[in-house]
Amino acid sequence: MTLLRTRLPGLWSILIAAGVAALQAMPLAAQLVDGALESITLDQALARALVRSPTMVQSELQVENAATDRTVAFGAFLPSLSVSSGASLRSQNRFDTNTDRIVSGSADSYNAGVSTSLALFSGGRRFADLDRSRAELLSAQAQRDDQRFQVTFQTKRFFFTALRQGELLDVANSRLSQAVESLDLTRRQAQVGVATRSDTLRARLEMVNARQAVLEAETAARSARFALARQVGGDQPVIPVEPDGLEPEPLPISDEQVLQLAEQAAPSVRAAAASTSAAAASYSAARTGYLPTLRLSSGYNWANTAASFAGGSASWSLSLSGSYPIFNGFQREAAITRADRSRTVARIREEDTRIEARQAADGALRALATAVTAIDIAREAVALADEDLRAIRERYRVGVATALDVVTSQVALDQARVNLVGSRYDYVTAKAELEAVLGREL
Repeated sequence: MTLLRTRLPGLWSILIAAGVAALQAMPLAAQLVDGALESITLDQALARALVRSPTMVQSELQVENAATDRTVAFGAFLPSLSVSSGASLRSQNRFDTNTDRIVSGSADSYNAGVSTSLALFSGGRRFADLDRSRAELLSAQAQRDDQRFQVTFQTKRFFFTALRQGELLDVANSRLSQAVESLDLTRRQAQVGVATRSDTLRARLEMVNARQAVLEAETAARSARFALARQVGGDQPVIPVEPDGLEPEPLPISDEQVLQLAEQAAPSVRAAAASTSAAAASYSAARTGYLPTLRLSSGYNWANTAASFAGGSASWSLSLSGSYPIFNGFQREAAITRADRSRTVARIREEDTRIEARQAADGALRALATAVTAIDIAREAVALADEDLRAIRERYRVGVATALDVVTSQVALDQARVNLVGSRYDYVTAKAELEAVLGREL
């Protein structure tokens, strides 16, 4: 019986060593697989995401369409010009439908002409259309800028999430290492008769829980890396490279300046203001339906019975025409009413967009301040928990503390590290959101 007791610690040592080796083998295999994956920097991720984003392509198309409409509106101030020509060949003998007889003689004809037309006055519609097209172009450009910053924010969020999950995986692996160390400590204490079987079981349970946490962290990290790959157009998980400048630093402008900038110059606000201007121009264009229009037209025509410029006949024309609509079935009134309603809606939407931008900026500022404070608290908590774990282990070695105290201290340290990782990436995410709201880098 005594011999069995003396050999049990050695047997336990062999079993524990084998179990630890088996548990650590799977994370190592996962690391080898991750080592074959592509690494990507933040700048590379942003560049690739902006190129492949369907919403960015659509925004660029809207800008091109708005630029085309503006060119058309400018072209309304220029005269129209057209040329025409024709030739007709017939036989010497032909049937004359007017006399119902066969007549003889050449019936060949050749003609050419040029004509031009210029609108002299259109009641101000051309100027209103030009203002509308210019405002719509500014709105499309502002919407493109807003979309670019939204895609940038989404990409940064995916990128930082992948970094966060990677660090959480490191924390989980650290927890597993601590659990292995505590189990080894418990084993040594059991060999000298200080630890109990309950101490060993608790240490083993913590090691099992730590291994489970590693598996969950590996799954979350791979999922986050796959989401980042999809954002940048990849079909395999990518590993983000941690960029510089992730530590908290003061903003270059004050909080009040941030709120004013969001309310006045945010891309969404600029787009809404341009839409209001376009709606006002459309209302002015609709009111021109009550005014007359004047148009100047001119033309020059040439005709000949032979395919020669010699001879023939030529003529020119110059005309001035005007039009004044008296009644058109209330179409003008309906157009003015619709344009007025659209102008009112655009104005209300602009005011709401300004408030929304200010609210979003204020929320991002509060999140930034909270994250900075949380980072300081989490760092202090990590330092305290690490010192507490060191002290508890030392007390456990001399038989003053229990294994439960050690496990509790380990869990506290792990949670403090998790909180620190979360606070750090809450800060950079909030900063990226604020940049997306303002439409500028900070």
